[in-house]
Amino acid sequence: MAARNTRLMRCTPDDLFAVLSDGWLYPVWVVGAARMRDVDPEWPREGSRIHHSLGVWPVMIHDETEIVEWDPPRLLRLRPQAGILGRGVIRVDARAHEHGTAVTIVEEPVSGAASILPRLLWKPLLVLRNHECLNRLAFLAEGRRDEREARELDHRTETPDPREGTASPQARADVREAGI
Repeated sequence: MAARNTRLMRCTPDDLFAVLSDGWLYPVWVVGAARMRDVDPEWPREGSRIHHSLGVWPVMIHDETEIVEWDPPRLLRLRPQAGILGRGVIRVDARAHEHGTAVTIVEEPVSGAASILPRLLWKPLLVLRNHECLNRLAFLAEGRRDEREARELDHRTETPDPREGTASPQARADVREAGI
């Protein structure tokens, strides 16, 4: 069983996906991502990557995260890869709700250190981490909604709809293995 968290956000699914479409915001909402190094110009097209670092200086691990599936405003599937820590699969689902958007994050390690540890050890840590990730993501998406409603939004007014891309064979295999 993968780690699963759900949170209700006071915003539209489009507000959420506008935030997710900005790769430079990744370390703002992802706990553990310390800094951005680069964002592929094609982001958020499937197969594109963001390049970031995990940890606290001076101990940093270079990481990259690839988009495996981009289907706004419903689904985002990512495959992070962090050196010895390994690879994982993350799915973000959004469903319209009468009070905003219900957002679920599901995460499963597929290789590396986390995948060889018993689920009893890594799952509670991922649940805690992703609880905070959803809180941070809500601050961004709800803030975007507030700016939009106040007509102060002057950037990223629409969720990008990039031309079709293709995730790497390894990323697609990791998604099949994770089953999420």
